[in-house]
Amino acid sequence: MHNSDTDLIYSQAHKQVKNFTFDAQVVEVFPDMISRSVPGYNTIIDTIGRLSQQFVQENSNIYDLGCSLGAASLAMRKAITAKGCKIIGVDNSSDMVKRCKMHINAFKGNTPVTIIEGNIQDMVIENASMVVLNFTLQFIEKSQRQALLSKIAQGLKPGGLLVLSEKISAEDPAIDKVLIELHHNFKRDNGYSELEVAQKRSALEKVMLTDSLDVHKQRLAQAGFSHSSLWFQCFNFTSLIAIK
Repeated sequence: MHNSDTDLIYSQAHKQVKNFTFDAQVVEVFPDMISRSVPGYNTIIDTIGRLSQQFVQENSNIYDLGCSLGAASLAMRKAITAKGCKIIGVDNSSDMVKRCKMHINAFKGNTPVTIIEGNIQDMVIENASMVVLNFTLQFIEKSQRQALLSKIAQGLKPGGLLVLSEKISAEDPAIDKVLIELHHNFKRDNGYSELEVAQKRSALEKVMLTDSLDVHKQRLAQAGFSHSSLWFQCFNFTSLIAIK
């Protein structure tokens, strides 16, 4: 017996696997999909909360770009003690935004949170002490990634922090193969069938284009971040911090 919020989207054979989108169907099962597909997701969310305690400055803005259901926004809202701050979550999926607002309103906190439906590339980033891109950049056109990171760096206050979580591809094909297989086994262990693993992979292959760790670090340096480091990796899922 499955709950209605269990991810069964790819459990039946699709005649044609459509490109993955964050539509109403995905929104319904998103927490289940994430916990069964992204190794270390809860650790990343918890750590975003901890980092916000450390880096958020008084009277500043905090941006959660590609906020989906607001997990990172809520983690920061619970953790932030600095006064006069505002969290701004942005997502381009109207279904996500609708559900995200419900999630945010269900938890009270001292820091106000505004959720906006929009394209993160059109957002003005200003007076920011922390910006989160949690598995978001990988859905942006590769040619447009540098411009977005540069805009974020410009909108951050000195000492401001960017958290960048991304699925990566290894430069060495032999290692890449190992990491991909480990990830697929992780999904199988979490109850996904071979069919689900294969169909999800084809749904994502045109919309989620991964970079190597080196490419990410080069972009961050070019954007104007003084320091950057990998702080988390499990298989091909990583998270970096970059300080202006």
